[in-house]
Amino acid sequence: MTSSSPATTDLLLCYCTCPDAASARAIAESIVNEKLAACVSRLPGVSSTYRWQDAVRTDSEELLLIKTTAAGFEALKSRLLQLHPYETPELIAVPVQAGHAAYLDWVRANTAA
Repeated sequence: MTSSSPATTDLLLCYCTCPDAASARAIAESIVNEKLAACVSRLPGVSSTYRWQDAVRTDSEELLLIKTTAAGFEALKSRLLQLHPYETPELIAVPVQAGHAAYLDWVRANTAA
């Protein structure tokens, strides 16, 4: 491993699905404006199959890839739950194990925590 790719970091990559582009855009803009995330990438056209209220469903969704710090996760979660239209929104955080040091520093510099 090189110095430009640390073995572990204090950053998270969070996954969140939204029912449509408008809600995904609104959530992304809010959490970036509030410095709860440095960047949110939106991926349209995700097809999700899941069990909800004892039925298997398939819906088209938009996936958010949220780059943030571990220290700021609770504030991000709280705000996302306020903004999200789903009763039980998906929010999964995965620790960033390695990455380009300059980008990782940029994420830290552009989040409040």
